[in-house]
Amino acid sequence: MRAAVFHEPGRIEVRDRDEPVIAADDVLVRVRAASICGTDLRIMRHGHFKIPAGTPRVLGHEVAGEIAAIGADVTDFRVGDRVSVTPNVGCGHCDMCRRGLNQLCPTYDAFGITLDGGFEQYMRVPGWVLDRGNLHAVPAGMSFDVAALMEPAACCLHGQRAVNVGPGDDVLIIGAGPIGCLHTVIAKRRAARRVIVANRRQSRLDIAGLLGADELVNVTERDLHEEVMRLTDGRGVDVVITCVSDPAVIASATDLLARLGRLNVFSGLGDAARPQIDVNALHYRELVMTGTTGASNTDYRDVLDMFSGGDIDLTPIISGRFSVDEIHGALEHAASGAGMKPLIAFEGD
Repeated sequence: MRAAVFHEPGRIEVRDRDEPVIAADDVLVRVRAASICGTDLRIMRHGHFKIPAGTPRVLGHEVAGEIAAIGADVTDFRVGDRVSVTPNVGCGHCDMCRRGLNQLCPTYDAFGITLDGGFEQYMRVPGWVLDRGNLHAVPAGMSFDVAALMEPAACCLHGQRAVNVGPGDDVLIIGAGPIGCLHTVIAKRRAARRVIVANRRQSRLDIAGLLGADELVNVTERDLHEEVMRLTDGRGVDVVITCVSDPAVIASATDLLARLGRLNVFSGLGDAARPQIDVNALHYRELVMTGTTGASNTDYRDVLDMFSGGDIDLTPIISGRFSVDEIHGALEHAASGAGMKPLIAFEGD
């Protein structure tokens, strides 16, 4: 089989590999689509503390495919089932795992990090991963390409649950990349009254508009604070979700919130940045500030159900389909920001 294998920062090679051998409690997934995430780009540039030096690893954790083989002891899945995975696999017994927060397990494993991921034709799903509930059935009407988007969509749902996005809310999403656009769709699904999306690049704003945004603000042409206050009659928005890795954006987010407003810091900043937060705004206007990372198995199941009807077209978020042999071009496309989300596609027989 063909696989894109990460060896060290800056070095990924496409090569032929033997198909994974599965044990009696394992499942073998034939990958059909695996989209590229910012995490994949960071690992490519800097490595990952859970990938020891000299360890070859197949990246890719936003994966969808079909079961090609099952071990003799597997009873819950069949060959031909269409599936996707929650990438972060908890230990199953720590406090976070007992609370259903597998993504916060301090000793987690993860596809594309400690386990080979989706940038290969066949991916092994170990039996202990099945036991933790990380393999999910893909709805019948959902394409593999869209199913590969369910991992970032589940992360967005997890973030919106943290700030309780719901009916009557004015929601401001800063950033109109793939994550911002998925947040747009999910906020509308959660009955937000109005979704405002801000971004520098108009082409991305246009896609957010296609996906249901009520107001688009190009911050190269208009002042975001002035626009938010104009649109809300000076009140501010109920929720701000930051989807760009910019300390200044996070630091200024409190200025955009109404009293009792909620802020979700969705995009990380790395180790270098420590933005100053207006603590007086938190105190006197009783704001709530949260951060979220990843998604639980429950979030993943719920987002699959949310999009199972196929009544909204998520394909504008996919800006390129590449073969695994074109992995370098796909990574360059993702890093350039010129499009939206590229994916590695494996065609059927």
